[in-house]
Amino acid sequence: MTHRILVVDDDQHIREVICVTLKKAGLVPLEARDGAEALSRFAAEHPALIVLDIGMPELDGLDVCRQVRKSSDVPILFLSARDDEIDRVLGLEIGGDDYVTKPFSPRELVARINVILRRTASRGGDARPSGGALTLGGLSLDPPRHIARFDGEDLTLTAIEFEILKTLLARPNVVFNREQIMAAAYQMNIQVSDRTIDSHIRNIRAKLAAAGCDNVVDTVHGVGFRLGRCEPRA
Repeated sequence: MTHRILVVDDDQHIREVICVTLKKAGLVPLEARDGAEALSRFAAEHPALIVLDIGMPELDGLDVCRQVRKSSDVPILFLSARDDEIDRVLGLEIGGDDYVTKPFSPRELVARINVILRRTASRGGDARPSGGALTLGGLSLDPPRHIARFDGEDLTLTAIEFEILKTLLARPNVVFNREQIMAAAYQMNIQVSDRTIDSHIRNIRAKLAAAGCDNVVDTVHGVGFRLGRCEPRA
């Protein structure tokens, strides 16, 4: 299947460069010039991934992400003109899957897009039970189909959140430091900060808490994180 990628940036030159590179990679680019057009095209086209500039006038990339996350867990890769950790952390906290700082290599951007697409390619696939399911307490993950559930209810996780939970659930008695979690969740030696990993852990805890689990991830102070009991709230 050919993936459609929505490219959202108020700079026409940047959109053109990205779209040309996407076409060369066998992907189908869709363009939006601002946040309002991005939401309209997203609703109409249902892209496989959104490349989203943060610094747009009026409705910026973070606002667009918040709106999209109300109804969809489509992967979002942020673009930022500022080498500013606040943008990075906030973008990932509200549901972004990755970020690239301008100026960037179009080839690296497409490589990161392909990594994210591979992570999510099996969503909605074969409904037969898979042999790779991971479970503990009320939490279950089916990595081949990218399905996460707690107490029988589906969880909406970003690709990075899913990878972090999968890493912890695969070795539930192991304490992982932040560097190990980075290596497991991010590919291609992408560098992220400790604060970014902490943001993902907070998001995971919040989503599981909303599903009735207050003990999904334990903090081991001075070391890192391990999987908790994953039991329903009493």
